[in-house]
Order: sequence, then C-alpha cells, then structure tokens
Amino acid sequence: MADPRPRLLVVEDDLSVVQGLVRGLHRAGFEVSVAMDGAEGVRRALDEPFDLVILDLMLPGQDGFQVLDGWRGRLSVPVVVLSARTELEARLRSFDLGAVDFVQKPFWMEELVARIRTRLAMGADSPRRLVSFADVTVDLDGRRLTRGEEEIALTTHEFNVLAWLVERPDRAVSREQLAEHALPAEGDRQGRTLDSHVSRIRKKLGPEAAACVRTVWGIGYRFSSGGLR
Repeated sequence: MADPRPRLLVVEDDLSVVQGLVRGLHRAGFEVSVAMDGAEGVRRALDEPFDLVILDLMLPGQDGFQVLDGWRGRLSVPVVVLSARTELEARLRSFDLGAVDFVQKPFWMEELVARIRTRLAMGADSPRRLVSFADVTVDLDGRRLTRGEEEIALTTHEFNVLAWLVERPDRAVSREQLAEHALPAEGDRQGRTLDSHVSRIRKKLGPEAAACVRTVWGIGYRFSSGGLR
C-alpha cells in the first residue's frame, strides 16, 4: 500500500537540526526526506512528489534565496522557511520569492507542526486569511503585520498574542487564556509578561490601530474593530 502520510522535504545542512526535525516530524505523522544542500533541494523538490518543503536559508552552494528563486514558477507545493536569520529583509525577501511562512530558529516543534498542518489543510493556492483594522493588516497565514507596503516587525510571541486576539473579535479574553494559547508552556506565562507583550504590540501598531486592542479591567483584553476578509 502507498504511504498515506504527507511527504515533506527538509532542505537543511545542520545535521543536529536535521536529526531533530526528522524525529519530531516522524512523531507527528509525516514522511520526511532530507536534502543537505541547495542544489540537491532544488532538484529533489522538482523531481519528486512532496506535499510541503521546509527550507533553511544558510545553505552550502546555493543559499535559500537562490533555491527559492530556482523554484519560482516551477514548484506547486508550499515552502516554509526555517532560519536563524532574524532581520526583516530576510523575511520579506523570502515571501517575495514565494515562501508561504517564515519560522525563526530556535523554534518549537509543536508550533512548526501546527503551521505545516494548517498549510497542508489550506492547500498551497488557498487565499490568505487577512484581518484589516485601522491602518494595518494582519496576515494570519503569512504571520506578517503590515501598514501599507511597510512590514511591522513583531517577535514570535507578540505575533501569537495579536493573532489570538484578532481571531476572536469582540470577545473578552482573560490573561490566563491568552498566555496559555499564545505563549510557550516552558516559557514565562505570568500576567506581567503578557502585559509587556501587549504594551510592545500597541507601540508597534501605532495610536490608531492600538486603540483596537482594549484592556478589559479585571479580566484581560479584547480586540474590537476590523474583520476577517
């Protein structure tokens, strides 16, 4: 019988990262193949039937941007970039070259698996879920916050908090609920930490959009305004 599990290609040259990814993705129910350099990644993704590709940017030979460029217009499956690079330019260039998501290292396997499953369920050509309010737009699938053509850089935790709120408009969400669902179990989930994340989010949103993230005294927060389109 054919293996019914989704087939993933991991393009990554760090052996320790590869081993962790293979173990974690196998446990999550995926079939995993590995390419250890950019040229092999380009060839295998085009020649073999994969459902999704996980791509590092810092590769020997062809780097991740060259790989994405080699796939552009030729690869029909989604590509998730998994990289230690943190600068905004790397994220924007990855999306411009066709990546559907960008996950920063170090990462949580549970979050990576959740993003992969969401992307596979949506399909590579499904429209992105966008929430627009005030003068900003949240791309829930691309995990981007933009004002016009400008991207507003959020940390992983900040984006998790904002996304969880905007997906539940006009609902009062307790600090405990928000911390449980938006922050990692092994991290700091205290109320003060969550409040600090919200404070930084509001500063980055700017006055008009920040007004949509409201404090519900004695409970937590509520997102009010905008909508899913």
